[in-house]
Amino acid sequence: MPKASELKRGMVVEIDGKPHAVKLVDAKSPSSRGASTLYKIRFTNLKTGQKLDESFKGEDMLKDADCSRVQVQFSYVDGDAYTFMNMEDYSQYTLNRDEIEDSVEYLTEGLDGIFALIMDDAILGIELPHSVVLSITETAPAIKGATAAGRTKPAIMSTGLEIQVPEYLEPGQDIKVNTTNAKFMSRA
Repeated sequence: MPKASELKRGMVVEIDGKPHAVKLVDAKSPSSRGASTLYKIRFTNLKTGQKLDESFKGEDMLKDADCSRVQVQFSYVDGDAYTFMNMEDYSQYTLNRDEIEDSVEYLTEGLDGIFALIMDDAILGIELPHSVVLSITETAPAIKGATAAGRTKPAIMSTGLEIQVPEYLEPGQDIKVNTTNAKFMSRA
């Protein structure tokens, strides 16, 4: 049973008997002495997709959801249906685009390191790896003499994701992108 202060994005807890995934954690430190830190947390109900905002004190205990994490690989997309293959028994799970809209721009064919959240033999959602490798398809030309610590420019990735990258990068280069905050990490 995790405390509210231990919650991280992607964790799954049970609220009112239903599984909820943590989408956003915001810690508010009080200005008065002796008051405890408040955690404003945005959850998404994994069965209905509804958002839920709750506030907890750091010591509040939450119940772990009774779901299993299974390693899957992204296989293919068919219209709005995204198909994932279980790496243990090769069974397939399908999710609609609206169920994984936050993750779609990071998915590339054959992407490993994804975990599916399974409850009662049904897939509830996916957890992406911390970083993915994407290819730059569109950006301004590289500037001669630009340094790694210099300015940034917008770039569009092969999946449609738009992020800020250093000026020295060119179209066609592969880069590592952080999936929690959509930021450039390094060249791949």
